[in-house]
Order: sequence, then structure tokens, then C-alpha cells
Amino acid sequence: MEQYRFSDMKKIERTQLGESVPLELFRTIRLIGMNQGLPMGGKATTVTIGRKIGESLPVSTVEELLQLFEELKIGLPRIVHSSQHKINIAVEDCFCKGLPSLDDEKMVCDLEGAILEGALGKIMGRRVTVREIKCNVAGHEHCEYEVTLY
Repeated sequence: MEQYRFSDMKKIERTQLGESVPLELFRTIRLIGMNQGLPMGGKATTVTIGRKIGESLPVSTVEELLQLFEELKIGLPRIVHSSQHKINIAVEDCFCKGLPSLDDEKMVCDLEGAILEGALGKIMGRRVTVREIKCNVAGHEHCEYEVTLY
């Protein structure tokens, strides 16, 4: 079965509308379509999708991954803590920045965390889990992910 690759996504031939779509459309797909439209807030779906995307990214180092996150306008990532078994990555200017908070506990950037998980697992050649511990939508100053290395 033939599959799309990340490199295929750059093959854009939209002569009138160009290569970009509004952030509102992405937010609508993620938060209304997936988060509100799927069981369990779409978590199983976004985690599966995100891991697959992360594994497909053309990166071989953590630095390349963080740079690609910025180039793709996912957000502005930076490592805020690093130890032998844990890494915390803060993402400023995430896609959810500016959205109203509907629930103080709600975190909506699980897709981005799963992208990190898939890519970091591939880069490091070991099992990695990522969980979102801060989110703009929950009132935090940025989104943040705790990466556990096994």
C-alpha cells in the first residue's frame, strides 16, 4: 500500500489560493471537529495521528525538531529542563494562544505533544512518552510538555 510522506506535503499547486490556510481552520478542525466531535475529546485519535506525523518528520536531532516546529509555525519551542530521564519543552505562541479558557483544567495541545513523542522516539531510538503539563487554554503562560525517556 502506497503512503504519503512528509515530503509529499510540500507539493502544492494551488495557483490562486497559495500554500497557506488560516489558523481558524486548523483550530476548527482540531477543537470543534476532533476535540468536541470525537469520543474522549479525540485524544486517542490525536495521539495516533501525532505520533505518525512525528515519526515521518525529516529530523535526526532534537535541535532539528525544535527548528522544524518553528518553521511549521506549530510554536516556538525551547527546552526548559533536561535530565537523564526527563526533558521539559515549553512552546510559546502555540496554536491555542488567545483562545478563551473554557475549563481551568482543559489542555488541548495533545496533537503537538504526540508529534514530539513520535519524532523524539525516532531520533533517540528508544521509548519516549510525552504529556502536556501546561496549556495556554488552561491559563498558563505557555504550553509545556514533559518528555519521559525510557
